[in-house]
Amino acid sequence: MGNTKFIFVTGGVTSSLGKGIISASLAKLLQARGFRVTIQKFDPYINIDPGTLNPYEHGECFVTDDGAETDLDLGHYERFLGTPTSQANNVTTGRIYNHVITEERKGSYLGKTVQVIPHITDEIKRRMILLGENGDFDVVITEIGGCVGDIESLPFVEAVRQLRWDLGAHQTLVIHLTLVPYLKAAGELKTKPTQHSVKQLSEAGVQPDILVCRSERTLPQDIRRKIANFCNVNLNSVIQSLDADSIYDVPLLMQKEELDKRVLAKLKLPASPEPNLKVWKEFLGRLKNPTKEVTIGLVGKYVELRDAYKSIIEAFIHAGAENECKVNLKWIQSDFVTIENVESHLKDLDGVLVAPGFGERGIAGKIDAIRYVRENNIPFFGICLGMQVAVVEFARNVLNLENANTVEVDPDTKHAVIDIMAEQKLITDMGGTMRLGSYPCELQKGTKIYSCYKKQKIDERHRHRYEFNNKYRDQFETHGMKVTGINPETRLVETVELEEHRWFVAAQFHPELKSTVVNPHPLFSGFVKAAIEYVKSKSNVEVKA
Repeated sequence: MGNTKFIFVTGGVTSSLGKGIISASLAKLLQARGFRVTIQKFDPYINIDPGTLNPYEHGECFVTDDGAETDLDLGHYERFLGTPTSQANNVTTGRIYNHVITEERKGSYLGKTVQVIPHITDEIKRRMILLGENGDFDVVITEIGGCVGDIESLPFVEAVRQLRWDLGAHQTLVIHLTLVPYLKAAGELKTKPTQHSVKQLSEAGVQPDILVCRSERTLPQDIRRKIANFCNVNLNSVIQSLDADSIYDVPLLMQKEELDKRVLAKLKLPASPEPNLKVWKEFLGRLKNPTKEVTIGLVGKYVELRDAYKSIIEAFIHAGAENECKVNLKWIQSDFVTIENVESHLKDLDGVLVAPGFGERGIAGKIDAIRYVRENNIPFFGICLGMQVAVVEFARNVLNLENANTVEVDPDTKHAVIDIMAEQKLITDMGGTMRLGSYPCELQKGTKIYSCYKKQKIDERHRHRYEFNNKYRDQFETHGMKVTGINPETRLVETVELEEHRWFVAAQFHPELKSTVVNPHPLFSGFVKAAIEYVKSKSNVEVKA
């Protein structure tokens, strides 16, 4: 481990306070000072990973290069730091218990009674310090999911307590994120929720070093002093975290509050040089001062929970900023789209993205949406299932292959233009068995997608069981849907596009998973650019009229 420092971020009072954003923002500030930083998330649920969870349960499942299905917070970590995460960056209670029980079955514990303490907590501790063992990082930040006081979080808090004792002074630090609500009726900020939360954490044997207090109102000095006094922390270690217009403002807000300086002082790390956030500030400048505006429809089946499409939302923010364009998203529930009402949903849009998903529900609406944008020459972008249903729509309405379908929806279809991958046919366990992680793709020169990447060989992340059926490739290409990207080893079709359309591109992979603040994804940037051009073309038509 060497001199690796370990920071633990816990939360209290309520969920969704923003532990992931605070962790990512602190990591960004430390990285901007020249430190090598990584972040990991420990989730208290018993699922091995979020791969089998309904998006309504847990939001988006974020996939890493090495094929791990992880918590959506890892997306924030990558977008802020611009460095990839891995299987080691997300650990669940299920993964911990699965490992311990497997070891027990092997006889690894030599007949001992296997208990939460020490066996479960020892495995948690092993995972917590794993990323710091090879010397690749100066600082490892660990976000503990859930709230202090939850039964399922207790083993993680106990592991943190033990690690602080194991590693010694100045090697670890605990940041506790809590809520200071404003009661309008009383006209006051209330500190009791924070006091009780810290009390619960302290009763578990962990005294926080720094408090980050979420609030809608500025915390005056007397409130900070009260919190410091009753929670037993230094006054300058009470950090306010006000609601921000954008999550990308938070690193600058935390810098203003000197969170990074407090962390460095407590960990005995050098406080110079000052953070170099020039590129970050330039991004924020473009984000907040757009010169153009487009409205893009996102057609999906989970639109009621925006976190189900978190990486897509952020990729549009990155691409919008790069194009100095404000991207407005119109959320369209595919269940409600029909051939009769599709025009009312899509006619005023500057582009349409058909989102990923699984299962039969909402497929018909996605197909009707794709037909409308194809026939009306509106910029279109399909991702994963979005590509698959674009292929189905083209097969039915251009190739006239009656009832053409994906076998995911109709296993007995006569024209399986989307078929299950050969290696998937005998799989019965659903967790972690899809085609996952980063795979190579070779692009065809002279295509729209090549003009976005400006290179022939790319690597993108996947999460799917079904693929384009190459038996139909010649028919598709003869009628204008060209295969523009293939896997060089398996010949799997990765991307398709329409030659005669202004911008109709679909990809089997998930480009949104690799978009970051510093490196917006080229496909999203190209799509936004196409939407901007479409707006100009409509304006020109109106002027001539």
